[in-house]
Amino acid sequence: MTQAEKNIALITGASTGIGAVYADRLARRGFDLILVARDRPRLDALAERLRGEAGVDVEVIAADLTAEGDLQRIEERLAAGDVTMLVNNAGMSLNGGILDNDTPQLSRIIALNVTAPTRLASAAGKAFVAAGRGAIVNLSSVLALAPEMFDGVYSGTKAFILNLSQSMATQLRDKGVRVQAVLPGATRTEIWARSGKDVDAFPAGFVMEAGDMVDAALLGFDRGETVTIPPLSDEQQWLTLQEARLAMGPNLSKSDVAPRYRDALLTA
Repeated sequence: MTQAEKNIALITGASTGIGAVYADRLARRGFDLILVARDRPRLDALAERLRGEAGVDVEVIAADLTAEGDLQRIEERLAAGDVTMLVNNAGMSLNGGILDNDTPQLSRIIALNVTAPTRLASAAGKAFVAAGRGAIVNLSSVLALAPEMFDGVYSGTKAFILNLSQSMATQLRDKGVRVQAVLPGATRTEIWARSGKDVDAFPAGFVMEAGDMVDAALLGFDRGETVTIPPLSDEQQWLTLQEARLAMGPNLSKSDVAPRYRDALLTA
């Protein structure tokens, strides 16, 4: 394989959980890897294992994506032009909701879940368009579709990622760039303990293993899906939602107030 044909995936939040599984699966598909996370020892251990088991090149970058300097380093790495896939996986949730957290916690979740993946998707998108090929995989959540279920801060960040992904997919599909949003349900990772939650407290059958989730997400990618929802059995439910949303499109901006408001205002 020539340098121009090599596939290199940059994965954020790669030290554990979903990110580490993506690293394993993509390595076994022949991707060289760039692993990004804060925990350098874990990254090094994963890199050593994958070099030995899959025979791939693995670069390790210890970075905190909420720190401006570290985020800029990853943007610059993507801009170098040799990466062919970005897996925007790093993220966090809150311990409690919007009323239980103060400005530092709220700012941090927005920085990690919104600002960082947006800037990395932008950097990757520009490099991929210039190269005429590439793929961006953005980890969203089923809570993007269910804001009433839990706190709206986390679900709001994931709704942003879904929105961004669908927009980028439309804009870049004719430029050789694939964009996929992955919407996991509850998945067994360390994010629960870090936010003070007990993943084992959920009902039986509610929590998916990270390996199963990533395998399904990669199958969705192989099938060309823009949005992949691994736990959703009835795909028609998603398609119906999409059709209803798109049907509203021509009616969302008008010069006149809708009759249901106008008529009431005229009789007031």
